[in-house]
Amino acid sequence: MTEQTSPIDALPSIVADVVAPNALAVDSNAEFPRATLDALGTVGLLGTISAKEVGGLGEGLRTAARVVEHVGGACGSSGMVLCMHFCAAAVIEQHGALEVRKEIAAGRHVTTLAFSEFGSRSHFWAPLSTATEVDGAIRLDARKSWSTSAGQVDSYVWSSRPVAAEGLSTIWLVPGSAPGLSIPSPFDGLGLRGNASSPITAENVLVPREAMLGEDGKGMDVMMGIVLSYFQVLAAACYLGVAEAALTKACAHVGSTQLSAVSQSLADLPTIRAYLAKGRIKVDMVRALLSDTLTAIETGREDAQLRVLEIKAAAGEAAIEVTEMTMRVCGGAAFRKEVGLERHFRDARAATVMSPTTDLLYEFIGRAICGLPLF
Repeated sequence: MTEQTSPIDALPSIVADVVAPNALAVDSNAEFPRATLDALGTVGLLGTISAKEVGGLGEGLRTAARVVEHVGGACGSSGMVLCMHFCAAAVIEQHGALEVRKEIAAGRHVTTLAFSEFGSRSHFWAPLSTATEVDGAIRLDARKSWSTSAGQVDSYVWSSRPVAAEGLSTIWLVPGSAPGLSIPSPFDGLGLRGNASSPITAENVLVPREAMLGEDGKGMDVMMGIVLSYFQVLAAACYLGVAEAALTKACAHVGSTQLSAVSQSLADLPTIRAYLAKGRIKVDMVRALLSDTLTAIETGREDAQLRVLEIKAAAGEAAIEVTEMTMRVCGGAAFRKEVGLERHFRDARAATVMSPTTDLLYEFIGRAICGLPLF
């Protein structure tokens, strides 16, 4: 790579040479996309949002969204793993130790969030897990219900109740290899099958007090001030990639599939074209909303929070509608795994249930436009 070449320029070849060829195995075998992470790390893309001062690219959320969309379009599992890595890295970038920030920037450290718990479910901002001071260290005990990349990462950005302060939560950096962490069961899901989204149990996990990210009791500030915008935008980018990929495959299929008796392709049928046209509009609407959301964040617009709440709900619903349409349009061929459409169809279904769920986002959006507090 020459000095004039940006690591971003390597993204298309990584997607074509690594992400896409491995997507079928990642899905079929529920295989964590390690090859993708290694390839992204080698060229510096795992450090996309890391500051240049620590060796990162120093890029913002817009560039991260572009990376996640392209990766997610080829492999939804890989896109979601990358989404969660960037979400956690954003917290570490603001509150973490210099050495960890340098490791992330260098592509040698993969991280993720560990917020959702069995007792709080999609209400991720109110953990039940505990943090107790013991002989100068902090003991963490928890039953996390879902954590993307569970058992596969170098660290977790972890939520617990405060140690002593008022507030709902405190955030910690927990090593992935910390004694006392365990994965009760592997992930075997309908979609996003390679993202290792498994429960994590913490029993007497000890971390130094310096592992605290931000202040005791101020976890809500970290969640709402950093994580929410990163997760909403990047999850939306991933599902936008899934929808775009499904639509592209469907258009290619109907253009190449011939009806021999009438010497026509499927694309010659007005009904087929109408379905695809509606899908194109849905995808383009989400892309426009995503761009506007990023602009609102970047310019500090008054409606930025509303856009952040809207974008994942919009992208998730569109991905479900578009992938369902492509299955219908492509008929029996869509059910063959090697085509990839049924994988996109299944991956899109995760959009509505990943916290904050689509139903919860509708509640937040409704409260916001009615002038009510979110919580």
